[in-house]
Amino acid sequence: MGVEAGAQAARARALAVLRIRSRALAVALLPAAVAVVLLAGAAGDRLEGPVWDTARWVLTPFAVLVLLAAAGIALVVARARPAMSPTVPVTEDAAPDLYRMVRDLADRLDVPAPSAIALTPDCDSWLEDRTHPAHGPPPAEEHHDIAGAGRQAHRRHPVAPVLVIGSPFLWWMRVGELRAVLAPVIAGTGPSAHPDIAAARRFVRGLDAAVAVASEPRREPVSRAVLAGVGWVARLLLRSCRVHAAEMERGVAAAAAERAQAVDYGLRIVAQEQVGLAYAGWDRLLTRVALPAWRMGRWPSRLDAGVVAALTELSRRDRLAEGFASRLGERPACDLLEEPGTVDEAASLLAARLFHGGPAGSGPDWSPVDWSEYPDEVVDRKWRLDAARLHRVLDTMGVRPASGPAAAATGAPTLSRVLDHLADPGTARTAGTTPAGSPAGPAASGPDTAASERETAVAGPDTAAPARTPGAPDPLDDEDLSGTTAPSATLAARLSAELAREEAAPSPETPSPASPPPASDAAALWDDRALPLFPLQPPRTARELLADHLTAMVCCAAMDTAGATPGLDWLDGPTLLIDGERTADLAPKVLTLIEDGDATPLRVWLSQLGIRPEKPVRLG
Repeated sequence: MGVEAGAQAARARALAVLRIRSRALAVALLPAAVAVVLLAGAAGDRLEGPVWDTARWVLTPFAVLVLLAAAGIALVVARARPAMSPTVPVTEDAAPDLYRMVRDLADRLDVPAPSAIALTPDCDSWLEDRTHPAHGPPPAEEHHDIAGAGRQAHRRHPVAPVLVIGSPFLWWMRVGELRAVLAPVIAGTGPSAHPDIAAARRFVRGLDAAVAVASEPRREPVSRAVLAGVGWVARLLLRSCRVHAAEMERGVAAAAAERAQAVDYGLRIVAQEQVGLAYAGWDRLLTRVALPAWRMGRWPSRLDAGVVAALTELSRRDRLAEGFASRLGERPACDLLEEPGTVDEAASLLAARLFHGGPAGSGPDWSPVDWSEYPDEVVDRKWRLDAARLHRVLDTMGVRPASGPAAAATGAPTLSRVLDHLADPGTARTAGTTPAGSPAGPAASGPDTAASERETAVAGPDTAAPARTPGAPDPLDDEDLSGTTAPSATLAARLSAELAREEAAPSPETPSPASPPPASDAAALWDDRALPLFPLQPPRTARELLADHLTAMVCCAAMDTAGATPGLDWLDGPTLLIDGERTADLAPKVLTLIEDGDATPLRVWLSQLGIRPEKPVRLG
């Protein structure tokens, strides 16, 4: 599909959408037209008689009601605020080189330049129409005669859409690569300027916004009933427009892609490879590095700079980026910004809000953290808080301190206490395979059998199952707890319930991600109550929680007895460093203890590294 063919297809579909709008208007006006004819006939002494009089008396009020309803629906559609993506605005003063590059691209593509530029903390780029009055006035410099608008600069056009750029692209890509990636996006301003396409888009966005308004919860029965009718009509029209609107957007995308073929075609192939690499590194940085910090009430203030480090490590490990050294010699796209650090910090805070639900600004329980401070401020603190929670749960279960001649006489928390409790080679896995009447093993708390121990694991610590909390793990997951020993299942379920209680009643140590921000951002036109908009991952399972807490306890013992230090791995998140080297073989030994009750591999590993499990550790 060529440029002209794609544009013609888009315009044809836009006209189809507008015809649906015209038909809806005609249906609303039809009763009024008939009533006018009847009234005119009566005035001209033509339509007389009881039948015509009855028709006039019935149809005239009905026509008035239909007109009032149509006017109300049209008013809601016109005034409803269309959804706007949360972004970080970038003014021309803050990025003159970036604006210059975008306008040069628009000039080469012979399309109107975007009216403004904004950044999003994601690996994507798009054009967004923000011409609705609720989105604020258009930029002062927008006069439809921007330098670089080509031959169309002297015509009258609607305000051009805003160019939204994924912030990781600016830090990872080189200038030429960013230019090649943005070419097909900017080319979309051409079809967007067509009056029919712009009108069709406004109509569809208005219907979508009206549906959102009608879906908002309200207490007043009258407003609920009225808006329910508005929502029904808007959904009906949306269903009628859906196919045409989707095909219209496909035509616009096809026309834009075809137009951009002439701009940096060879470089665009390489740039698309970097897009995939950036997405992989960004996803791992968020889920494995940023998420632990967010859960601690800290937000990394240089996420985009971190993605460069993560992708550099990924390229070094997996050799995904050929010619990486020579590529780093080229100018990075973030040089197009006057103050990259300030922009990075704003994008990092927005990422924390979108993916985790943090407040809009810094505070005592929600403060930024630099990468150099991450190991001490996040990793060490996380491990010690997890270890403290683990021993707190063991205390409520009545688990005694570790026994034996090497155990600490003070009763201080030790790793040996945890190992002795979980090490139970005589207990079968909790999959219903334990023979009836077989002993639960010396590490089990009390004389109960393995079956009763598993029942406790499923029921929770207080016989009655704890209430589920949004975002908290589910301690009643039989499938998740199957395949573990009875002591592991019990401890996992009680840890899950303890964490659920903490999240239900947040403390300064564990701020709730769903709590509303203390102050709303005046520039934000999106609903803060719906945060997080894009949760990164499902809640952690009870098995994962136990593995995390046991790993944290091992790391605390290593730091306090063997001189290990907390570290940051750009791809895997918190890591333990012994003699400056990352330990990568701890996870399988932890799983062996949880699933089989066999502590021998972990004890051997501790002995080889000089870690003393019987020594007390400092908890958070």
